[in-house]
Amino acid sequence: MDKKSHKFFGFGLAVVAALAIGLRLYHVNSPVADWHSWRQSDTAAVARNFLRFGIDPLHPRYDDLSNIQSGKDNPMGWRMVEFPLYQAAGAGLAKTFPQLSLEIWLRLLTIAASVGTTILLGRMAGLLPAFVFAVLPYSVYYGRTILPDPHMVFWAMLSLWLVSRRWTLLGGIAGALAMLSKPMAVFLLLPIPYLLYMQSGFSKKTLFRLFSYSLIAFLPLVLWRRWIMQFPEGIPVSSWLLNGNGIRFKGAWFHWLFATRLGDLILGFWGLIPFGLGLVMSPNKKETWAFRWLGAGALLYLIIFASGNVQHDYYQILLVPVVAIFVGKGFRTMKPWIAIVSFLFMISFSWFTIRTYYWINRPEIVEAGRVADAIIPKDAKVIASYNGDTTFLYQTGRQGWPLGFEIDKKIAMGATHYVTVSPSDHDGETKDLAARFTVLVRNEKFAIIDLTRPKK
Repeated sequence: MDKKSHKFFGFGLAVVAALAIGLRLYHVNSPVADWHSWRQSDTAAVARNFLRFGIDPLHPRYDDLSNIQSGKDNPMGWRMVEFPLYQAAGAGLAKTFPQLSLEIWLRLLTIAASVGTTILLGRMAGLLPAFVFAVLPYSVYYGRTILPDPHMVFWAMLSLWLVSRRWTLLGGIAGALAMLSKPMAVFLLLPIPYLLYMQSGFSKKTLFRLFSYSLIAFLPLVLWRRWIMQFPEGIPVSSWLLNGNGIRFKGAWFHWLFATRLGDLILGFWGLIPFGLGLVMSPNKKETWAFRWLGAGALLYLIIFASGNVQHDYYQILLVPVVAIFVGKGFRTMKPWIAIVSFLFMISFSWFTIRTYYWINRPEIVEAGRVADAIIPKDAKVIASYNGDTTFLYQTGRQGWPLGFEIDKKIAMGATHYVTVSPSDHDGETKDLAARFTVLVRNEKFAIIDLTRPKK
């Protein structure tokens, strides 16, 4: 690339990165009550409890004290999943710069990771894949959520880029951060052995670099997994994510993942045209077969985590950079007018569904949570009855239980207040508790009941 072309590329990538930032700032200050808010709430709760109990990444805690996720009562609220580097960084920023809320800082960190991935794609695959990643509505929405997945993707892509530049040790460190963010990163790291082989052939040097990379990338995850085994009540049951419902290779598996998620949600139907063209294109000399290995890793991920991918559409965050690469490659082969039409329809049809992800469908949980946070003690333990969804519990700003039932048992375990968005006497639990305990607030939207003050 000559100096003029390099300058143009740099300017173009800067414009794409700026566009990615601008799109991801949409609704950046909205409550954590949008799509997949339960998972976002659990992630944000770890950061908030760092502010409450001190930033201790080895002992992350969230709000759910129930046995719903692990099958064991969790009185300390341990949250032993991904290593909470993201949450610790968010808590540190919120503590240092309290002008912005914790939730906004967490979203800004995700935006930074997503834009970083955009830039890396530009460096590795060109401007078109970077542009596609920047503007796909699915990528935009999840590129500003409070989830570990966008950070996993960024660290994994950074690892690939560093190794491609022959910086094996730095690539291993980035790989370790990807694996600690979420172990599924291993599927994005599948091209690493191939990249090393292309640089040094099959030699002792290649084997040594691969061994060094693997040790650096995987040892921290092994140590973290050994550490969290001390807290079984904080480890969610996860074996079902593989093929718990036996859906792998069934018609429903193909329909949900390749038609509904990839075809409709991510690519808005029309994006399948450039995606297909990109898949059948022969790799050029610069990329060799690295992107093919990346695609193989993505497909392997869908196969192995069959139930998890069908159950949750945020699991496909891992696929987006891979999809963007092949869509971008496909656009290069199309006539301009066909490419423009395909692009516009792809964005429009995808946005038709993704726009609903920003909606707050139950604003009453936000309002009830705000009132509860204002009137109940800071050390209260709350039963926020919401069918096991922790979003409502997070809105109260307290630890507790996201499900009613067995209220007296929960009181014995420390529950002090009951909050519900089913306040009428038609809800038997609310009616019973309102008759037994002091009602602090009760209107047509929600009720707050003090379980420490029985009625005489």
